[in-house]
Amino acid sequence: MTTRRELPEYRTLRVALDKSVATITLDRPQQRNAFGGGMREELADAYLRCDADDAVRVIVLTGAPPAFCAGADLGAGAQTFTEPGEEFSAAGLAVPAWTLGKPVIAAVNGHAIGIGLTLALQCDIRFFAADARYGVVQARRGMVGDAYSHWVLPRLVGMANAAEILLTGATFDGRRAVELGLGSRVLPAEQVLPAALDLAHDIAANTAPMSVAASKRLLWDSYDLGRAGVGARETEIHLCLMAHDDAREGVRAYVERREPRWTGRPVDPTS
Repeated sequence: MTTRRELPEYRTLRVALDKSVATITLDRPQQRNAFGGGMREELADAYLRCDADDAVRVIVLTGAPPAFCAGADLGAGAQTFTEPGEEFSAAGLAVPAWTLGKPVIAAVNGHAIGIGLTLALQCDIRFFAADARYGVVQARRGMVGDAYSHWVLPRLVGMANAAEILLTGATFDGRRAVELGLGSRVLPAEQVLPAALDLAHDIAANTAPMSVAASKRLLWDSYDLGRAGVGARETEIHLCLMAHDDAREGVRAYVERREPRWTGRPVDPTS
């Protein structure tokens, strides 16, 4: 079992650990947390370190107010999108949030534009601030959506809505975001992070680590599996979980009306 390790000091992020919840805050407030200055590499590193720490059960991703992430850093002006570098990838991060074994909740507490929104779309659960602005605006900048947005969006909101978001590059508020299916809750901006943390702590205390890891992996993999494939994976997961004491502990805790004492690691037992 891995143990909690000291996290490095990041230039573009803050990471706070509270019991079993890690909160990663995009922290370039003067640039409205624009995606630059090494944020790509630092966020991937923070994700990997939190994922490797068995004491962390849930990750919350948010931004230093008043924005979540304003998108690409436009400090290079007209050259922003014209000098890709030797190892350019439109994936956004080398470690998308869906590849982690722990749930990642996006507390989108302010504007999320371009890669700011597509980073949130890589998370498992998303809460949106009602009056902030959101959009995949790259078509209005001479580019196209990134960070797997052409894969995620049709599956979240359907082809017609995905086409409207990607082909118009228009922005919309949090109410419209949740109406479209991009998130599960819309709240006043100041309530977004507290609500996400409440949910994170509930997951950390009351759900079995292996069960959550396996369910998360299957949810994302189901996009590429047929009905029979999903059924086979569910059976495989059930058989693995049945052999672990957490399957008994969950029932014991419920009957005894106490918090469960899980012993499983936060990893998919079938991987």
